[in-house]
Amino acid sequence: MAIIDFQDVTLAFGGLPILDRINFQIDDNERVCLIGRNGEGKSTLLKLLTGELQPDSGKIVRRQGLRVARLTQEVPSDLTGTVYEVVASGLGELLDLLTAHHRLLGELEHDHGEAKLAELGRVEEQMAVTNAWQAEQRVETILSLLGLPSEQSFATLSGGLKRRVLLGRALVTDPHLLLLDEPTNHLDIEAITWMEGYLLSASPALCFVTHDRSLLRKLATRIINLDRGKVTSWPGDYDTYLRRREAQLAEETVQQAKFDKKLAQEEVWIRQGIKARRTRNEGRVTALKELRQERQARRDQLGSVRMEITEAAVSGKLVAQLKHVSHSFGDRVVIRDLSTTVMRGDRIGIIGPNGAGKTTLLRLILGELIPDAGEVRLGVNLAPVYFDQQRAQLDDDRSVIDNIGDGADTIEINGRPKHLIGYLSDFLFTPDRARSPVRVLSGGERNRLLLAKLFAKPSNILVLDEPTNDLDLETLELLEELLMDYQGTVLLVSHDRDFINNVVTSSLVFEGEGKVQEYAGGYDDWLSQRPTAPGPAGQSGGRDEKKGGGKNKSGQPRKLSFKEAKELAELPGEIEKLEAEQQELTVRLADPAVYLGKGPEAPTINARLAAIEKRLAAAYPRWEELEAWQEAFTGVKNR
Repeated sequence: MAIIDFQDVTLAFGGLPILDRINFQIDDNERVCLIGRNGEGKSTLLKLLTGELQPDSGKIVRRQGLRVARLTQEVPSDLTGTVYEVVASGLGELLDLLTAHHRLLGELEHDHGEAKLAELGRVEEQMAVTNAWQAEQRVETILSLLGLPSEQSFATLSGGLKRRVLLGRALVTDPHLLLLDEPTNHLDIEAITWMEGYLLSASPALCFVTHDRSLLRKLATRIINLDRGKVTSWPGDYDTYLRRREAQLAEETVQQAKFDKKLAQEEVWIRQGIKARRTRNEGRVTALKELRQERQARRDQLGSVRMEITEAAVSGKLVAQLKHVSHSFGDRVVIRDLSTTVMRGDRIGIIGPNGAGKTTLLRLILGELIPDAGEVRLGVNLAPVYFDQQRAQLDDDRSVIDNIGDGADTIEINGRPKHLIGYLSDFLFTPDRARSPVRVLSGGERNRLLLAKLFAKPSNILVLDEPTNDLDLETLELLEELLMDYQGTVLLVSHDRDFINNVVTSSLVFEGEGKVQEYAGGYDDWLSQRPTAPGPAGQSGGRDEKKGGGKNKSGQPRKLSFKEAKELAELPGEIEKLEAEQQELTVRLADPAVYLGKGPEAPTINARLAAIEKRLAAAYPRWEELEAWQEAFTGVKNR
């Protein structure tokens, strides 16, 4: 049942509409992910859902009594008070009463005077009248559930804990619809996996914006894509969305090419000689005018980011060698007896909770910090550039173009001069936006600008501290490809599990009490190499297998049974046929003609696609499982 319904909603801030007659609804218990390029209007849409903004036209129908809460992308700078007070502030007018009651209970531990008891009695009487007792119980439950220090000052918390407090403030309202704008920003992996588990079991409907593909894959039951002012709804998971969206865009390109060809032919006809104009068909002229209007109204898809890294001269083969390095801050040992070597071309991920010492490790590797014990040997001809997650290298009061060129009109990229307006257009900054002050940019635009600034500097070492925050998914995937092609060395601090998996060749992991352990591969490889140790938030490493699967009673690999061997032989052919049928049906579904007929063709295709996806989801891991068992027994790889 719909809890909120958008009907022909339009909103513009001058110029083209950000939202152009959109229609969609959110139902009870749904977990909807909102996807779109930076600047397409995702945060604006969330504000319409809360009622902070009103549409220019159209209607938003809310279920009677609907409660909506939103976790914003940025932590408000004006929040003060204790954690308890910030969480309780979500209750609005009851805040003063709850805060007074909470304060008096604390004071009574040291002051049992009659005046204090009388004041407590008056407050509790008011709480009974306003039903504040239930609200206070909800605050205490949320504080306990989120593991929050109720008496600590909000201002003293880490970025990750502040985000958790703000989530508590949203949840304390007991919302029917919870809106999350980049909820994983500033959270470490442990906090992100905790949030995943909590949101999977939470009762409110969700509408969220995220760049974290792992979170997206685990949470989303439906995807809403916002593109050029329109929304399209895609039931199912993220990978299904990617396949179907690609097919839709391919079909859109074909249809637009046909339209443009027809328009060009009609323009040639209208410009023929005087004889043709005398015999001109007025109906055809009218049709041409309509074609021109349609083409003028068409909003072409925004171009793709075109990033290029300016590379310096090749560094020495050795970048850095750490031997028995230890470092402390006071009595706290951050790094204990670490020995590792960084070679040219390595792409190293640094994984650990907030405050573990990841930035300290980066400074040690780069020679910016002298260790308390041990030795750091640096290579020759090192040219590092540093991506700071706080974006401190950007001057908010200067324009975008001045932040890059410092007054110049051109920039040199890999030995080639390039005009700054053209260079910034590669990072999706229009000429007007390039002349805007940095302070008006969104989070995603700031990240793109910092990437543009750093990639213009010659480097052979890229040091990236949380580069993925606020980037749209398309830019994120392009950055991955760029880093994998980079000839220099990459040192990456990130809490984005997919990004780590896709980019790094090895990982340095903080495992507590100053121990930093090196592992081959990324985040998932770390988990699989630690089968007996818990991962973040208690997640066990390694794969769960059926008891005794693939082994005999003595624990040795066993031979496949006749039935299992037959299944293994048949699975590749079955998968191949299913994938071919899936591709064919996806193409058919992108054909507008499917939706014009009177028959039930589109629902039938969708149902068959769902069945294929369900079968493939079971067939892939079963094939891998049987192959692994056979390989373990024979010692010969099947593929």
